[in-house]
Amino acid sequence: MPQFRNIKVVQLFQGLSLFLLILVGIQWQSCTSNPGFGDVPEIEFLSFSKDTMEQNSLNTDSVFLKITFTDGDGNLGTGASNVTENIVITDNRNGDVFDRFKVPDIEDVGAQNGIEGTITLKLFTTCCTFPAQDSIPPCFSPIQYPTNEITFDIYMVDDDGNQSNTVTTSSLTLLCN
Repeated sequence: MPQFRNIKVVQLFQGLSLFLLILVGIQWQSCTSNPGFGDVPEIEFLSFSKDTMEQNSLNTDSVFLKITFTDGDGNLGTGASNVTENIVITDNRNGDVFDRFKVPDIEDVGAQNGIEGTITLKLFTTCCTFPAQDSIPPCFSPIQYPTNEITFDIYMVDDDGNQSNTVTTSSLTLLCN
């Protein structure tokens, strides 16, 4: 009889161990599974730190631009050698690339982890531009054009070359004086 009881206790213990193992496995999977983001990065413009900048051809003024991002396969900011500058900012006044940045390295915490976060970028000032018919060179301070309104388009590219959506910032006033 005592041996029979020991077998049942061992079987009960094995069943409990299996249950705990399954429970731990479910918890582990929920920590490392993709949170439902797509494999193509998604970004959203949040804000500028201020709404005006003084024009200048030197880096005398700046503004902080804040965006959020998600990437379902987590291959953004992995330090891959084939990706250097993967955030592109375009000046909508002329369509030229205004600046480029590299997403800082983000620690790879597990296979297929989705990532999300907020990135703050420092943009230095630029020059005011004027209508071509007025033949006024950039960075001048004509009385008839005291300001420029400027918006930027932003997108990012992950390590697989997937380009995110493009977002447009709110308007920033560039003081031409």
